[in-house]
Amino acid sequence: MFAWIMTYRVDYASFLVTIDALCAVLVLYLLIRRPTKRWLLTALAAVVIGVVAGLMACWLSSDVLDIFGVSLTSVTRMWVCLGFAGIALALVNLWPSRWWRKTVAIVSVPLFVIAAAAGINMDFGAYRNLNDAFGVNPYPALALGNETASSAAQTLVTVQTWSAPAGMPAQGRIGTVDIPGTVSHFNARPAVVYLPPAALVADPPTLPVMIVFSGQPGSPADLFTAGRLDSVLNAFAVAHDGLAPIVVSPDQLLRPDYNPMCVDSPLGNSATYVMVDVMNWIHGNLRVSSDPNSWAIGGYSQGATCAIQFGAAHPDRFRTILAISSELEPTIGQSTVAKAFGGSKSAYAAATPTAIMARNAPYSSELTIFAVGQADTRYTRFARALRGAAQNAGMATQFVLSPGTAHDWNTVRYVLKTTFPGVAARLGLG
Repeated sequence: MFAWIMTYRVDYASFLVTIDALCAVLVLYLLIRRPTKRWLLTALAAVVIGVVAGLMACWLSSDVLDIFGVSLTSVTRMWVCLGFAGIALALVNLWPSRWWRKTVAIVSVPLFVIAAAAGINMDFGAYRNLNDAFGVNPYPALALGNETASSAAQTLVTVQTWSAPAGMPAQGRIGTVDIPGTVSHFNARPAVVYLPPAALVADPPTLPVMIVFSGQPGSPADLFTAGRLDSVLNAFAVAHDGLAPIVVSPDQLLRPDYNPMCVDSPLGNSATYVMVDVMNWIHGNLRVSSDPNSWAIGGYSQGATCAIQFGAAHPDRFRTILAISSELEPTIGQSTVAKAFGGSKSAYAAATPTAIMARNAPYSSELTIFAVGQADTRYTRFARALRGAAQNAGMATQFVLSPGTAHDWNTVRYVLKTTFPGVAARLGLG
């Protein structure tokens, strides 16, 4: 029973419609009392106070304190206001009233909270179920045998040279692997790896690679659970005889509420972990190409910032970068320079994506795809500024605008679905 509750899909419209209909019935019950002037004024005052409290909570958390690093959408603000209004209406029904009305009022409060949370979740597109919300990794350990041993010297497979063998799985496999911080001493959480069907046969071909990063807060599984990357990969594989890139999503954060900013610093050697430990592990355990044209790096939000930092700094390793809603520069707020760069503003400036691109210019064969939600005004400014810096440094660029979305996973899903065929083609699978 508990497992069913934790895995029940709360991202379906059917769940939202059902909980909203139930809440509407409860609201009607809580409103319908003896229609005295005093009660009507009390109920109206409760709803108004609830709406105002919700607006204030959104304004303080988003517009003043900037707790989330993004501005809350009008849809999220609406759900917060509705939740507060419902709770306020339930509270004024606690006195004076009969015991059964008190019971309904008490039961209504958590249901109003659930309805508001479900609406906000639909707006952000973040969680499929409670396991996702609590950060539970749904993927089992991935057993790697001789069939995935490194063979980087082999010629990269193409759709023209590959013939799918009999018995090849219909879909790819996702699992977790431990990538130790041998050189970096970075105590990373398990990475998530996707192996396409072609990588699961007895003698797999040499395949291209994508390294992807979640945002912060986040976990390595987020691009698959919230971003639905596996659906995009499997759909591509079905259309290409089981071929798709191998995807590795390592942990660049250490924990959800922590941000080493993908540099080596007192906060952790995140850069060495990714560029040395993770890269060594991939070459030592997976049958992948050593050609940088066959490697892509990408991410969402903080993870997109990391992707630009690594991709721009290492054109000898990556030729394709996918930056979805990237920050303009790595940051943990006002303490960024002091905590990670020893108080050196120049050291911090040198670690920003624009400085990295300027330092490594001119680029010759790199492509960076900058993508952002249409309603995400702040990160749209960031994306346009970064794109300008990339073009000035000689990179080829693309700009993708996700219609009607903001700084959320709906944007990620749109961008992945829209851009992946082109990325795969650049990696040699087009």
